[in-house]
Amino acid sequence: MGWINNAKADEATKKAAEAYAQGRQVLTFKIIEANMNHRVTGIMPGVGEQIEAIEEQGWTLANMCAAEGKALSGDRTALVCLFRRR
Repeated sequence: MGWINNAKADEATKKAAEAYAQGRQVLTFKIIEANMNHRVTGIMPGVGEQIEAIEEQGWTLANMCAAEGKALSGDRTALVCLFRRR
């Protein structure tokens, strides 16, 4: 995993831990894939790592939806993930 994906996983860990400590029951988190070519079937770099980082803080992925968008850095897929406390 590259340093950018590590930074994203670290941020996911931080935000998930904060929400858990606050007693939140639901966490909604947006993950933007690192792959610049969103039209290719395959692994979405960094996504699994961020989901794992959040789940390690006591959350379980309950729902996910995807949307495509064009940002300054090109076409990317954004995943909106709904987590619930375990």
